[in-house]
Amino acid sequence: MALLVGLGNVGAEYEGTRHNIGFDIVEKLANKLGSPFQAGDGSFEFAQTRYKGKNLFLVKPTNYMNNSGSSVMKAMVQFNQKPEHSLIIYDDLHLTLGVLKLRPKGSDGGHNGIADVHDKINSQAIPRLRIGIGNDFPRGRQIDFVLSSFRSEDVELVKQMIDNAVQACLDFVGLGINRAMNIHN
Repeated sequence: MALLVGLGNVGAEYEGTRHNIGFDIVEKLANKLGSPFQAGDGSFEFAQTRYKGKNLFLVKPTNYMNNSGSSVMKAMVQFNQKPEHSLIIYDDLHLTLGVLKLRPKGSDGGHNGIADVHDKINSQAIPRLRIGIGNDFPRGRQIDFVLSSFRSEDVELVKQMIDNAVQACLDFVGLGINRAMNIHN
């Protein structure tokens, strides 16, 4: 069994923004596997499917990014999931646009959403897929940058990055974190 959580903010005003790339990836994965999202038992939506003989739960927290931890914890309880069999997917401005990094655990790197996940599950030992969104913004304008849409000239690169991330998620489920890291890092 695996739990894949895409971090993002709910609401039409956040659709297509850099900060919602986690949502974009789990939505693309749900579409690819033919599984619609439905309300969960808590502040999240989920899609349930199977991949390579394993139950797979895709999750989108329905509270804001900085409060994602309670949603992740509730989903882990509802689906009887351990942190090591879960994957958190989120934007990372420390990585160049288009770069993906899979890790079995690690610090929050200043990302408030993953910091809240660590706090609520009381551990940093949860696999993550960091999605590079770049950091081309003036000093002090980080919030505006992550809450903005990708530039038109980056759209094709972003589409390819999402496709690569979907495959990384499937490899995490089918092959495990170590083999998926060898393929995608």
